[in-house]
Amino acid sequence: MTEEKRDYQEVPTKEGDEVKAEGEVVGLKPKMTLFNGITVIVGSIIGSGIFISPSVVLQNTGSVGMSLVVWIVSGLFSMVGAYCYAELGCMIQKTGADYAYIMVTFGPLLAFMRLWVECIIVRPCSQTIVALTFSIYIMKPFFPDCGTPDSAERLLAAVCILVLTFVNCWNVKWATRVQDIFTGAKLFALAVIIITGFVQLGRGQTQHFTFDNTEPDFTKIALSFYSGLFAYNGWNYLNFVIEELKEPVKNLPKAIYISISLVTIVYVLANIAFYTTLSPYEVLGSEAVAVTFASRLYGSMAWIMPFFVACSTFGAVNGVLLTSSRLFYAGAMEGQMPEILTMIQVKRMTPAPAVLFMSFLSLMYLGSSNISALISYVGFATWLSIGIAVLCVPWLRWKAPELARPIKVHLIWPILYIIATIFITVVPMYAAPIETGIGVGIISTGIPVYLLFIKLRKPQWVKEFLRKVNRLLQKLMMVCQPEKAAKL
Repeated sequence: MTEEKRDYQEVPTKEGDEVKAEGEVVGLKPKMTLFNGITVIVGSIIGSGIFISPSVVLQNTGSVGMSLVVWIVSGLFSMVGAYCYAELGCMIQKTGADYAYIMVTFGPLLAFMRLWVECIIVRPCSQTIVALTFSIYIMKPFFPDCGTPDSAERLLAAVCILVLTFVNCWNVKWATRVQDIFTGAKLFALAVIIITGFVQLGRGQTQHFTFDNTEPDFTKIALSFYSGLFAYNGWNYLNFVIEELKEPVKNLPKAIYISISLVTIVYVLANIAFYTTLSPYEVLGSEAVAVTFASRLYGSMAWIMPFFVACSTFGAVNGVLLTSSRLFYAGAMEGQMPEILTMIQVKRMTPAPAVLFMSFLSLMYLGSSNISALISYVGFATWLSIGIAVLCVPWLRWKAPELARPIKVHLIWPILYIIATIFITVVPMYAAPIETGIGVGIISTGIPVYLLFIKLRKPQWVKEFLRKVNRLLQKLMMVCQPEKAAKL
């Protein structure tokens, strides 16, 4: 790796082209429509969480009424963050989202710290966990009265990751089509739950909607917001692929507003539906709230809920892979990851090396027995980095007022978001100091990595060795830099 930056190339392509024409510029192509953008955000946000664990928010709030307040406020808070990201995304139109914004605003060290934790731990671990959830629920109808075999779970999760890796390497349109289909499936499942909830409300099932037993401990209420916001995680994922979005200035803000409004409404109505049938004690005692809900009401058709949870998680794996590979690509374009990750497949116009690397890391984590703990250790880093990215809005207003801003938010919104982010990151430090300390230690490992492998000048023999490895990988994968390719 070197610190030499490589130019981003953004060029037009004919609609519907599937392979590179001779002499065409090699690069990421703007093939994603507004609808594709909406499904990327919705599909990335709605994973397995809303089907499985509304109990986490309830556990910390103590009452159904307060838990619904947390879900609503978490949605509004995410909307504020997304509103700030709309300004940044239209102003800095680079793949990589907050990594690119931090790089432009605060320089390479902070950007690399974000890249290090997100690429090496958070994204691949998250993808592995969601893939394992997919395998558990797709097999649930075959093991109704017992747990699914661990080896079968991991094997099926690996198949899920590999299938979606092929799709994302082969064609961006295929990847977005998968996202469209499985986002539709999960919204259909949630629509079934919500309609059932309205029927139950019509029958007068409102006895659980109270603020009784609301948790008096302010710290626990704060932790419930942490859990609620985690369920909305993914609202910034479209910014990671902005170079592949058609008319980003027009479509990015539209996709953000439509998606987060839709998800907030769906989350709140789904929670209302659950509590029309299940008591708070039943919700707290359930490993999968949606499955318990279905078994109570749908009789012989209760199997549809594990199936749709599996569809939801399959789409979420695709969304994480689609957007995360672009983060690897963006880091490599800035010289902070191996050069091979900047390469584009010359026939398919996809960042195949970055997709394959992301897939490789996820498969490696399948062998770990404690990936959930690893995620929890560095989870606060996600909100910290998003807060730093939002800080770019007022900072660039001060330092770079000349930059074009097609969208310009009122400064009160980034200020409120930054204050809330400080609160979100400080409270877990007080409530769980050991876990937070371990997380800080993991994040700090990025500093020596940056100094040794990026900042430090390499001997000539090392550079020559890396050049040969890079050339070999280029030939194996038929990839090249995102620029005008030589005739192959």
